[in-house]
Amino acid sequence: MIALVFISFVVSVLAVYLCIVLADRHAQRYDAQAVQRFHAGHVPRVGGAGMFVGLAVGWLCAGFFGFQIFNIALTPLTAAAALVCLVPAVFGGVAEDITQRLSPRYRLILTAASALLACVLLDLSLTRLGIPVLDHWLARLPLMAVLLSVFAMGGLPHAFNLIDGYNGLAAAVTLFICMALAHVCLQLGDRQLAALVLCLAGATAGFLFWNYPRGLIFAGDGGAYLWGVVIAIVSIKLVQRHEQVSPWFPMLLLMYPVSETVFSIYRKLARGQSPGSPDALHLHQLIYRRVVRGTAVDDTRTMLMRNNRTSPYLWGLALLTVFPALLFWRNTPVLAGFCAAFACTYVFLYVAIARFKVPHWLRK
Repeated sequence: MIALVFISFVVSVLAVYLCIVLADRHAQRYDAQAVQRFHAGHVPRVGGAGMFVGLAVGWLCAGFFGFQIFNIALTPLTAAAALVCLVPAVFGGVAEDITQRLSPRYRLILTAASALLACVLLDLSLTRLGIPVLDHWLARLPLMAVLLSVFAMGGLPHAFNLIDGYNGLAAAVTLFICMALAHVCLQLGDRQLAALVLCLAGATAGFLFWNYPRGLIFAGDGGAYLWGVVIAIVSIKLVQRHEQVSPWFPMLLLMYPVSETVFSIYRKLARGQSPGSPDALHLHQLIYRRVVRGTAVDDTRTMLMRNNRTSPYLWGLALLTVFPALLFWRNTPVLAGFCAAFACTYVFLYVAIARFKVPHWLRK
């Protein structure tokens, strides 16, 4: 299993470096006045393409040599089918990263297409929510379970895209989630799902090699969509295969990006804006402006330092969901309680920072 992680990591490092070299001149076309821009210089944002290559090589190695070398029950057909499911979302995201002309509506359609492919090719269906009344109806109405799966898989990639704002932020959160999912998969003896998510972890680590702290390349929409679709597939399949796993286990792991998404939609609608319009009022951006203090940000080096110092604050926030999820992955009521507690904590922190009432412990 470790060999698969290493293969994905090495291939991703090389592929992402190739993206840096090939996209260097193209990076100069990005809008320097974009409201969500918090970096200096011209940085390519096609890291998702490099990660996809690393992930693809890892999955195909697991598929072709899984039985003989890695002791994993993953066939080449299953590995290929999983990769096909990623194509609409990832390629659509990369197309937006390159052209900047793909509207949010079309990108949402493409992530939904990936979700539909996953439901058909991988037989995905979210038949349990941990709520008896809803579980009863989902069991009686299979189509509703499939539609719920499409909704979850189609939306999660955009949630990762919202938290992808600073060097190492979304990538490190992805690593936390991948390792937690892999741990539970291995606890249950499901080496197939563990291999899928660990290859994603290796590919993400290969991207981080260039992204943090130097910020030589960004994941872009393609990278965020890759993270979201793969994690959604593994999460749903884990709950579908193993009744011991509470559906609220992956939900708690994903509470940071989900909370960011739900609160952002509410905030924009309350201000009369379209939920798809970009702004600079996400939690990580408020922390950058009002918590991470320093000298003026006119010079590139200082701006990079503040960018890098922002991410660890959100890493700590994300870990608040990972540890209880790992401890109580079978216990639905406890996991649901932690989800509610995290949502309240997120809103409290956001409102406090927005009103310039930053908690003293957060300033340290």
